[in-house]
Amino acid sequence: MSWFQKTITLPSKNRGCHLITPLLLKEVSEITKYRIGCAHFFIKHSSASITINENYDTDVRKDMEDILNRIVPEKASYRHTMEGPDDMPAHAKASLFGNSLTIPITDGSLNLGTWQGIWFCEHRDSGGPRSIVVTLNGELK
Repeated sequence: MSWFQKTITLPSKNRGCHLITPLLLKEVSEITKYRIGCAHFFIKHSSASITINENYDTDVRKDMEDILNRIVPEKASYRHTMEGPDDMPAHAKASLFGNSLTIPITDGSLNLGTWQGIWFCEHRDSGGPRSIVVTLNGELK
């Protein structure tokens, strides 16, 4: 069994859902060294999230942002407002999607479905750079 861990810093992104699979594969090329294993992705923030969803049609990401805004409206009466009006809704949206993913590694590749990709979801207007810890565990080739 082999372990590897790396922290990736994503540049600041606009509010919304962003496909980051190609970036993660570029930044963590060590995945290709594993015959079988797991890749764990953990975002170290409470107002952003990661999830797996559609990797092809960009309209899905735009629709998802619209859906999240209907589920968790920004103009509601929240008690937690000290970091701005977008902060409490961002915490709620982040909890809906979550802060981590575990994906199987098979023959040096993430074993995702054909139309699946990893999304980074920024739930604030300007959240700044975000950190994702990537941990790989498995049997090397």
